[in-house]
Amino acid sequence: MKVEEKILAQIKKYDTIIIHRHQRPDPDAYGSQCGLAEIIRETFPTKKVYQVGKNVKGLSWIATPQEISDETYQDALVIVTDAANQPRVDDERYTTGKYLIKIDHHPNDDPYGDICWVDSDASSCSEIITRLVENSNGELQLNAKAARMLYAGIVGDTGRFMYNATTPQTMRAAAKLMEYDFDASQVNRILDEVTPEVARLSAYVLENIKYTPHNAAYIVLDNETMTQFDLEDAGTAQIVPLVGKISSVVCWTVVVQQKDETYRLRIRSKGPVINELAKEYEGGGHPLASGAVLHSLDDLADYLAKLDAIAATASD
Repeated sequence: MKVEEKILAQIKKYDTIIIHRHQRPDPDAYGSQCGLAEIIRETFPTKKVYQVGKNVKGLSWIATPQEISDETYQDALVIVTDAANQPRVDDERYTTGKYLIKIDHHPNDDPYGDICWVDSDASSCSEIITRLVENSNGELQLNAKAARMLYAGIVGDTGRFMYNATTPQTMRAAAKLMEYDFDASQVNRILDEVTPEVARLSAYVLENIKYTPHNAAYIVLDNETMTQFDLEDAGTAQIVPLVGKISSVVCWTVVVQQKDETYRLRIRSKGPVINELAKEYEGGGHPLASGAVLHSLDDLADYLAKLDAIAATASD
């Protein structure tokens, strides 16, 4: 039995289904989680389907999470989308259901769940959810609302189809979703828009970015700087691709101080693999897009030396 068939069998089996995604969500986390929830609601109207996790104001145009009681998890199917490892799952109650399924597209370093479906070649988890529908022999039903969510997830994780995770299958999935009645151009515009605060931060980043000898770029955004621009960590997501637009940059890191005084590393690359470096700093992710943590800026020099050594391989 194919993994899609196994997942569909469990969806059919349970009357209550709760869907989680990763902390600090992006459009793909919201799109895959809430898109799957909407697909199940459309297909099985009598089932109780919930999407949970912290609400992120900037993504409320895609969907909004729901608050549920602990008792709801009793005899429930729990599905986690777009969360590579268990510490990243938003809402720790994901383990308290009756059955657990993981659906993801990151490297499978933490294969949790009773069913674990991971395709690291997929552009996004939203692409995988679209495939789940396509491979259900018509049993799972898409609607325009779900298609819009999944399309937002695909476009978000591929950087509007500019990243090399985009494949012919990705484009076919996006085209399939665009057949439904929603404004794809509007989704593209929303994902491309920035707030005035982010616009000002973008100017600051371009003015203050620093480089290692082999063109690894980096910038440190401490709490004082973020307060100056009236932004929190979530507001830095849109400036990460900005650094990569500089033609000389090989790989880069946006270092953002957190409220607990640690530093979040948003690491990206145009070619050299950086996820193994991320693992050295309590992180991980895709070969060209990862995240990690520094507990102190005292460790930044060592981290940058390693990042520079990776950047140096681009010319080998």
